Amino acid sequence: MNFQQIKGFAFDLDGVITDTAVFHAKAWQKLCHELGIQWTSTMASGTKGISRMDSLNLILEEAGRQNEFTEAEKQKMANDKNEYYKQFIQTLTPDDLLPGIHEFLNELRQNNYHIALASASHNAPVILERLEITSFFDTIVDPAHLNKGKPAPDIYLAAAHQMDLNPKEVIGVEDAAAGVKAIHSAKEVAIGVNNEELQSMADIYFSSTACLTLDHIRNSSYFMD
Repeated sequence: MNFQQIKGFAFDLDGVITDTAVFHAKAWQKLCHELGIQWTSTMASGTKGISRMDSLNLILEEAGRQNEFTEAEKQKMANDKNEYYKQFIQTLTPDDLLPGIHEFLNELRQNNYHIALASASHNAPVILERLEITSFFDTIVDPAHLNKGKPAPDIYLAAAHQMDLNPKEVIGVEDAAAGVKAIHSAKEVAIGVNNEELQSMADIYFSSTACLTLDHIRNSSYFMD
C-alpha cells in the first residue's frame, strides 16, 4: 500500500491519547465492592476497549451472577459506574496526555490530515476538553449512534464517513485487541501502541505513543514493502 493514499487518522482515546484506564478500573472496582464482587485481573483486561454495558456483562458473567439482575438494574449499575468515572476524570489536565500525542496531533494538523476520535467512551468530549485538545479533531464519533461496539467495525466506518473518506484512506490508532480487530474489519490500516499483544495483530506497531510520527509511519515495513 502507498502511504500517499492516507488522508485521515482515527484515534481511540483510552490508552492512546491519555490513560484513563486507571479511572475506569477504579470506577468498576467501586461498583464491584458495592455488589460484593471481587475485582479480578480478568475483569481488568477484559473490560479494556469495550462498551460500558459489555463491560458490566463481562464482570457479572465472570462473577457467575449474570442472571441475578434485570436489564433496568443493570442499566442503573452502568450509570452508577459512569458517575464514579466522571468524578475521577475531573482531575485530568493537559499534563495527562501520553508522550508525543500533542506533537503528533499538531503534525497531522500542519500536514492537512483529517482527524477523528473513535472511542467507545460516552465521556470523550469532556475528556478532550480537560486535555485541551478538542480543536485538533474534525469529528467525534458518538458511540450512542452505533449498532455494535468494538470489535465490530461500526465506529471506524463511522469515523471514515464523518471525515468524508474511504476507509482505505484511514489509519486507526489503538491500544487494545478489540480496537485493532475493529479497524481491520473496517478495512482500514491499524497502528497498535502500548500493548505487546498487538505486535502480531496490528499492521504497524509502536511500543510507545512517543514513536508516533509521520516519518515513522511512512517508513514502516507496512508501507515500505
